[in-house]
Amino acid sequence: MSDEAAAADLDESADLAARNLERALMSSGHDRPEGDRCPICFDLIELPMKKHSKIYVCCMKRVCKGCILAARQRGIYGTCPFCRTLLPDKYALMLAMIRKRVHTKDADAISHLGDRYYHGELGLAKNVPRATELWTEATELGSLDAHFQLGCIYYNGHGIEEDKPRGLHHWQQAAMKGHAESRHNIGRVEYASRNYELAVQHWMISAEMGYEDSLNYIKDVFKEGHATKAQYAGALLGFRDAVEEMKSPQREEAKRRGV
Repeated sequence: MSDEAAAADLDESADLAARNLERALMSSGHDRPEGDRCPICFDLIELPMKKHSKIYVCCMKRVCKGCILAARQRGIYGTCPFCRTLLPDKYALMLAMIRKRVHTKDADAISHLGDRYYHGELGLAKNVPRATELWTEATELGSLDAHFQLGCIYYNGHGIEEDKPRGLHHWQQAAMKGHAESRHNIGRVEYASRNYELAVQHWMISAEMGYEDSLNYIKDVFKEGHATKAQYAGALLGFRDAVEEMKSPQREEAKRRGV
């Protein structure tokens, strides 16, 4: 086989792989993972989850603020509302709890420790290489949040050498399993490449999961003429349905009280 023929075969294989990946991205990851549910009320936590929930280092469970408020109303203070462990008040104790779960290969704990190293929190010195190591280990154990974080640092070159294809790969892996923010970022990548239709398709999926940023982006590109009225209307309806499903009297009261 000539060099030209071999190169043509490689190009054809690459195109086929890209088409297969695109089909996989569009056909999967339309539902959020079970890990996005509060372990107490079992409802999906509103997005972004960091705003509407809290992670407890004792058990690494993410509890919605509605259930946190409910626990306080029952007189449960100073302990985890899920496992009832006494909450640590010192960084050293918090780190000890996290590391105990890291040693058991808890993907959420490993990813969480990576976050703390990346931001230099809980008394740790900021250490991006260590954070990257931890996030990489967490992805191997199935952490979607770790995939998202690796996507961010590689794609944007935040504290590490920029590698956009590698960053995009991590977002794709998370998006295919229902990670809404990763899906949103893939849409941004497609938009920057002028692939407007693909961008809108990705944002429609994440908007229908309840991710408001995606809805706002669709609104903006609709004004630019890159999305149809039907697409915007469908995204708006899907977003509203998702948000309604995540509401509860306790969560609304927690918002009013600033929990």
